[in-house]
Amino acid sequence: MSAVRRTAATRATRLAAKASPYHREVTLYDAPDNPEAGPSTPASRHSNRVKRETTATPGLSDDNVKQEYPAPESRRSKKKTKVEALEVDITVTKNVFRAKSRSPKKPKAIPQSLEVPHPAPTKWKEVYDAIKEMRSGIVAPVDTMGCEQAQLKEKDPKNQRFATLVSLMLSSQTKDEVTDAAMGKLRSALGGSISVEGMLAADDATISEAIAKVGFWRRKTQYIKQTTRRLHDDFESDVPKTVDELCSLPGVGPKMAFLALQVAWKLNLGIGVDVHVHRITNRLGWHERPTKNPEQTRLNLQSWLPKDLHGKINLMLVGFGQKICLPVGPKCSECTLSSAGLCPSAQKGKTSKSATRKRTSTVSIKGDSGPKVEIEIEAPENPVTLR
Repeated sequence: MSAVRRTAATRATRLAAKASPYHREVTLYDAPDNPEAGPSTPASRHSNRVKRETTATPGLSDDNVKQEYPAPESRRSKKKTKVEALEVDITVTKNVFRAKSRSPKKPKAIPQSLEVPHPAPTKWKEVYDAIKEMRSGIVAPVDTMGCEQAQLKEKDPKNQRFATLVSLMLSSQTKDEVTDAAMGKLRSALGGSISVEGMLAADDATISEAIAKVGFWRRKTQYIKQTTRRLHDDFESDVPKTVDELCSLPGVGPKMAFLALQVAWKLNLGIGVDVHVHRITNRLGWHERPTKNPEQTRLNLQSWLPKDLHGKINLMLVGFGQKICLPVGPKCSECTLSSAGLCPSAQKGKTSKSATRKRTSTVSIKGDSGPKVEIEIEAPENPVTLR
């Protein structure tokens, strides 16, 4: 084996002074040539390179030298090593990306209040009590087929909460009668109980066939499967207890989240505003400016309505909207708010379509000669005018 010894070439250089041939006051300095160093060049003069000297070390064979200092790799082997390293780097990058993509996203915060609270409308309590009184004598579809009823057919508490959430997801843009029938078919398709494990075990075709009557059933099939997987992986197969976590689930919005918390966990954290609550509160003039969507309606109502009524107003107004304050042709003749002058929308203008019923009168005309003539007259019954 050869040992490497580094020695620095050092030498003392003396400069020779001589007068400049161009100016007498200028002195030039010149370094004398070193014969041992060979011809001098600007690079060799100013070079600080380290000079290496190799000396043989006795007692070491060539084999030992080869083992200690292996021969350099060929270009082909270097390329192969680089390709292998690149493949390993790509694999590691993919694994890191997959690990990051699997991590749960931070749920987006749902606003709970307005910066400037909405003022309470005048006589709102009188209107609320009048609607409550009317609702006490009405059995609406939501009372017998709403999301509150979905949990009653389950025994396990987790399944009760999960059935409530599934019922709410199916109810979007779907009548309660259709939702209730779909829940019954889905329960039968899953073996008699709506559970997270049963939903994961079922294929998409089984779920789709059971809920095919609800609106947007294809999309809801995907949402239910994705939400069930999230519940299994991130929430121990149970329904979350916060609005933000519920709204992070596919196909679940604020209305469903607030109602799910009220029904499944008995938590009163906000108002569930659907199309009925949104429509009726605007008809009643409970907003200074008409709200454009249910979220605006919810924030307005939560800013002035007492909190103990937050969990009650949805069921009350939904049933009222299903039976009396209909989306098209409201039955103002049956509403005490109209007669008491508490509803600004029940004013003169259009005639209610639902209150117009056919009343046929037949008049027979007989003469001495000629055919018998019958005249039918249709007249409105209990005409009602709307603005």
